[in-house]
Amino acid sequence: MAKEAGFIVGPETVRMVELGHPWIIADRYTKKWPSGRAGDIIALVDEKGGFVATAMRDPGDRIVARVLSRHPMKLDRDWLERRVFQAVRLRESHVDMEGTNAYRLINGEGDFLPGLTVDRYKDHLMIQLYCGGWKPYLGLLSEVLQKICHPHGIYEKPRPQDTRNLAANLENKKMSRLLWGEPVQGKLAVLENGVNFLVDLAEGLNTGLFLDQRENRADLMRRVKGARVLNLFAYTGAFSVAAAAAGAAKVTSVDVSETYLDWAKENFGINRLNAKRHDFISGDCYVVLEDLRRQDSHYDIIIMDPPSFSTTSKSRFTTRKGTSELVALASSLLVDGGLLITSSNLQKMDMADYLKELRRGALQGDCELRVIRLAGQSTDFPYPVTFPEGRYLKYVMSVKNKA
Repeated sequence: MAKEAGFIVGPETVRMVELGHPWIIADRYTKKWPSGRAGDIIALVDEKGGFVATAMRDPGDRIVARVLSRHPMKLDRDWLERRVFQAVRLRESHVDMEGTNAYRLINGEGDFLPGLTVDRYKDHLMIQLYCGGWKPYLGLLSEVLQKICHPHGIYEKPRPQDTRNLAANLENKKMSRLLWGEPVQGKLAVLENGVNFLVDLAEGLNTGLFLDQRENRADLMRRVKGARVLNLFAYTGAFSVAAAAAGAAKVTSVDVSETYLDWAKENFGINRLNAKRHDFISGDCYVVLEDLRRQDSHYDIIIMDPPSFSTTSKSRFTTRKGTSELVALASSLLVDGGLLITSSNLQKMDMADYLKELRRGALQGDCELRVIRLAGQSTDFPYPVTFPEGRYLKYVMSVKNKA
């Protein structure tokens, strides 16, 4: 793509870039930019013509450009190889991969490749583009990944803008495309913390395993021996399988989707865990919690890791409005001294606001919640300290006591 010069940004944007933020948000200055294509590499300048940064354009997005470097540069093979090698080296040096072959290899802004993620699933790689500007470079990126990572195959899974409406109609639909190499036939078994999980690289919006929770699942496995565990919004059962594999006495998995619960049972099966010894309940988590309370059920550990939105009309949960009510309901089923594990991946809510939701839930549930662990995403999901949006995952472990 040809490099253009002289794309003026306003003083507030200049200040944000100087502070290290990589996003250029559309404003009255960017509206005056000349027309161009997604993927154009441009020089950002201030109103006096002084160089600010080199960025990648994405004219159709609210984030109209993403900063690649604070210095003049070309997005060529050498530059991309250096960035990918740097990302690989970080994982090799600082991420505990024992018993794991599924992890994030490139984490967008956290690896100075904004708008781009690459995940490794055993011998295959999955590229996801959060910025349309990367599309012209997919071929080059694939070649660089082949050279440095030596995969058997490389897939691309798009990140559509209208995820909520699209996801509702995507069950069992092919969403990915094979860019290079060998395809995966059906589900692929990968290893995380010594536990097997099935992922689907071809169909659906997600692969069936959220890699950012890997270290949190490892922590859970150290705490569950002999415990009765309730896993709400279980999805394909990653937390459930981790708990059962680590010796939980009984795990109850709740999800509105029967399809995902069947997938969870498959995950139990490939780990030689007898799914019949555990419970799988399909239904809205609120309704199920109320039913369990009427049955006087009690648990030692309750986990709730809901999606940021629901893709089915059967669920009434929303992260912004439902957390406190859910905490109040769940706490009534938790034994005194039990663990409540809550998580949210809603980027627009920071940890302080999330803790306020937990406080409201504790007050509604007439109990005390004492936080013993705060965490975010796993180490292979780095983020710059200048980019608070990069710390999106909030994971809170609390001990319940009677008020």
